[in-house]
Amino acid sequence: MDLPAGFAGRVVRWQRTHGRNSLPWQNTREPYRVWLSEIMLQQTQVAAVLGYYERFLARFPDVQSLAAAPLDDVLALWSGLGYYSRARNLHRCAQMVMEQHGGAFPRTAEVLQTLPGIGPSTAAAISSFCFGERAAILDGNVKRVLTRVLGFGGDLALGANERALWDHARSLLPARELRENMPRYTQGLMDVGATVCVPRNPSCLLCPVQEQCVAAKQGNPQDYPVRTRKLKRTAESLWLLHAQAGDGSVWLQKRPTPGVWAGLYCLPVFGSRDALEEVLPAAARRRLRDVEPFVHVLTHKDLHLHPVQAVVPPEWNAGEGQWFGAGQWPGLGLPAPVRKFLENAG
Repeated sequence: MDLPAGFAGRVVRWQRTHGRNSLPWQNTREPYRVWLSEIMLQQTQVAAVLGYYERFLARFPDVQSLAAAPLDDVLALWSGLGYYSRARNLHRCAQMVMEQHGGAFPRTAEVLQTLPGIGPSTAAAISSFCFGERAAILDGNVKRVLTRVLGFGGDLALGANERALWDHARSLLPARELRENMPRYTQGLMDVGATVCVPRNPSCLLCPVQEQCVAAKQGNPQDYPVRTRKLKRTAESLWLLHAQAGDGSVWLQKRPTPGVWAGLYCLPVFGSRDALEEVLPAAARRRLRDVEPFVHVLTHKDLHLHPVQAVVPPEWNAGEGQWFGAGQWPGLGLPAPVRKFLENAG
């Protein structure tokens, strides 16, 4: 496969004048801030990350403060951003940076990958942004850009094809003035994928590499990338017990790890309404109130949630868990649908 000449230079020049250059984690080579943004941006849109990023920095301005914080505090700040394993890995990574690297992030993608939650593409982004390392990123947006430009029709569900695309990505990297060009090139690829070379109806006329793009010449950019194996969507019904004491306190339990909402505080979860009723005293069972069910959509699963409200005596408990007052539970790490339900129920 012939690689397009001058590809990196086009991306660098375009990024300088047309790319995104004013996001709060840009214009810095501070590894902590870049790392935090990269983890938050995994599978999450920029608009959703902005507020969380600012709040995180206000509470944890450096890796030392994040490493020293209780995990519950980290999960509480992350609440609503989703993919909570990122928050757990973020916390553990900060601790390992302190314990194993003296509080300084490693300067190469190879070593960064040994830290929790940092895969090859994230490691390359951090090392190229902060240290100008010649390292390739290959997230979902960049895969789309490169497969279209190269006309790479290999099925990315196959490991051999994925590795081949990685090789192409490395071959396209800038070769000189890396300290200046690598951050712009890396950001440029991200920007092209996010704003121009989008999945449907790409703006090919605005693309800096349109003249080099095989898919644009073929007129079929929507055919790339090729991935035949798709994860099957599933559905699950869960019953949520909204148990309240007379003073309005609500009973919450910490979710087990691993599993849905691992490590977060949550209303008690049951696989059936009968199982929910079994933990309640007889008097409470006679006065249950079923709330309108709703659906919470995860990446590959639809959760059909059925809240059931019960008033119970304060000495009641459902095993592990505790009572939280109206002034306490908003500060906990809660799954987004549970937080929204409690806010509306209040």
